[in-house]
Amino acid sequence: MITVDHLSKQFGKIRAVDDASFEIAQGRAVALWGTNGAGKTTIIRCVLGVIHFQGSIRIDGHDIRRAGKKARGLIGYVPQELAFHEELRVGAAMRFCASLRRVSSARAVELLERVGLEGNQRKRVRELSGGMKQRLALAMALISDPPIIILDEPTSNLDSAARADGIKLLKGLRESGKTLLFASHRPEEITELADEVIVLEKGRVIGRDNAGSFAERIARRHFLRLDVGADRMGDAFEALQAAGLDVSNNGHGLCVRTPASGKAEPIHVLSRASIEVRDFELLTFDESEEMP
Repeated sequence: MITVDHLSKQFGKIRAVDDASFEIAQGRAVALWGTNGAGKTTIIRCVLGVIHFQGSIRIDGHDIRRAGKKARGLIGYVPQELAFHEELRVGAAMRFCASLRRVSSARAVELLERVGLEGNQRKRVRELSGGMKQRLALAMALISDPPIIILDEPTSNLDSAARADGIKLLKGLRESGKTLLFASHRPEEITELADEVIVLEKGRVIGRDNAGSFAERIARRHFLRLDVGADRMGDAFEALQAAGLDVSNNGHGLCVRTPASGKAEPIHVLSRASIEVRDFELLTFDESEEMP
């Protein structure tokens, strides 16, 4: 369904994607996994055909550069950062999307019900919660019933309850036969949703696992325990959370779960926020062990 062959993308001196190749079969759910800067979002933007790249990408046999309109017509896309006209009412936003895709208004109503937004048509978009906006974005991505759904960090801005609802919706799409390609930094999201995982590091594909093997491979957890001082604890927590990191306060400092290849990322995040890390400790233990 999706064929990526020797894909490379450079931004100035930075090689964001480096000779990446993979295929995704119809009806499979495939996750792009890696730390910040691994190339996940750049690969997605290349697959969508919205930036120039080297190599080739085919969507159901259609070259994304030579037959971009036809290829993109097979894709529904949910970005990480949602951009809506905040003053539009939900029903009007969906009808406008339906008109762009030349489908009936009845389809718009049907999809609002499918994603659990029935009864919200008269609400303005700005009145929706983060989880409800994510549902609206998914409804818009499905408006023309595309066979492929691409999502960039689909639950990164959601609380735990909304995240669980989002995963449930995406599981339903997978079970209905849709092909899913999504980027995520959440191991639990990947193991719940993906059939396969493409592992990225510095723009290169360094491995490909099934979901079971992936879960076993990350079974050892890595945490950084950070001491930033009581006066900056709240600021540090917010900065780490805003960067998409899994952070908690265990009473002895902030603990940030990190992948094995990105253990310094929390320190970089705090440095950019001008928050001094007074001390840190790396903790590594099995999933069966209780975090100290």
